[in-house]
Amino acid sequence: MSDRGAKPRPLEGIRVLDFSMIVAGPYCTRLLADLGADVIKVEPPGGEYMRARSPLRDGHSTYFGQLNCGKRSIVLDLKTPRGAAIATELAAECDVLVENFRPGVMQRLGLGFSTLSERTPRLVYCSISGFGQSGPSASKPAYAPIVHAASGLDLALLAFEDDRERPAKTGIFTADVLAGLNAFGAIQTALFVRERTGCGQFIDVTLIESMMNLMIYEVQEAQFVVTQRRPVYAPLRATDGYVIVTAITAANFSDLANAVGHPEWKNDERFATARAREHHWDELMRLVEAWTAVRSARDCEEYLTKAGVPTSRYLSVREAMQDPALAHRGSFARVKDAAGSFLVPNAPFQFSGAAVAAQPFVAAPGEHGDEILCGVLGYAPAEVEALRDAGVFGGGTPPTPPKRAASPQ
Repeated sequence: MSDRGAKPRPLEGIRVLDFSMIVAGPYCTRLLADLGADVIKVEPPGGEYMRARSPLRDGHSTYFGQLNCGKRSIVLDLKTPRGAAIATELAAECDVLVENFRPGVMQRLGLGFSTLSERTPRLVYCSISGFGQSGPSASKPAYAPIVHAASGLDLALLAFEDDRERPAKTGIFTADVLAGLNAFGAIQTALFVRERTGCGQFIDVTLIESMMNLMIYEVQEAQFVVTQRRPVYAPLRATDGYVIVTAITAANFSDLANAVGHPEWKNDERFATARAREHHWDELMRLVEAWTAVRSARDCEEYLTKAGVPTSRYLSVREAMQDPALAHRGSFARVKDAAGSFLVPNAPFQFSGAAVAAQPFVAAPGEHGDEILCGVLGYAPAEVEALRDAGVFGGGTPPTPPKRAASPQ
């Protein structure tokens, strides 16, 4: 069994100032928090918009909680001079800053990289946007569905569907998660470079380039003529659901032919070579489906897997979360907000000598404001009270959806 929390965390001692909202930036900083970084989340008056997104229990969002567990929260009205000044002071005490406002917003607030790096040359500053900080598309709205369409992904997926005339609906926001992962990796590299040079730097991460990097085959296919369509792995009917069979290699195919009782397929000119199988792939899958269609999905999976054929049932997310392999790895952590506890995925990697796991708490808006101002910046309690009276921390209900680079899901 995995023991994710019994060792020191690799980023202990690193402090992150997180201005990001919605998905991409918070996903990145959540991973940094999992690694032990002290992530200070700066929220607008009333709290981040995602706090109002379902699933909700007693007004508390588990969607928000999964993306933001383990972070300390401070509320600042950055539109006030004093709020922006406090943010500047906090940046000077941090190693990393992450933001996903539209390009130009941080500069207008006086919190751009050029301004902050003069005071804090070691600062690693990461901006996440749809199309980059400059250029002809920099100001375009950049929610993930926009980027999915603009990147070619949606039409590429349409090519796999014989019975569709329009792109499929977008519900899982791949661009946000990929951009968050790319930002996470880039920040680690910049911190490593800082150890060598003593200097921080600016990191510009885009959702559009994250998507282009996802489509490895499609980028090459767009440049060169492909005379034969590559195999598409479609669901095969079972008596109680569907299975997917990916007999990619020659050995996989040989095992498949033997397992379904058709060893003669190995000498059939339609299937005898990899090239021939690609050309007749749909026909091969129809023949395999004649075998799967009279068996349960579980029987198909167990029998074919045992025979050496890569096979899986199609599971719901709820079913997949019960997988014994995930339990063995400790793939989920239990975290708690004011409404109770719930499960969130841990990071998809583990270290042999360090702990990587979700921190077990979800902060209320501004919960750690006094603690941060007094403990990080050295403010006296009376000074904090004066700031509160002056409205620096704002108040009221969560704001309407902001114009950000990451998507409301």
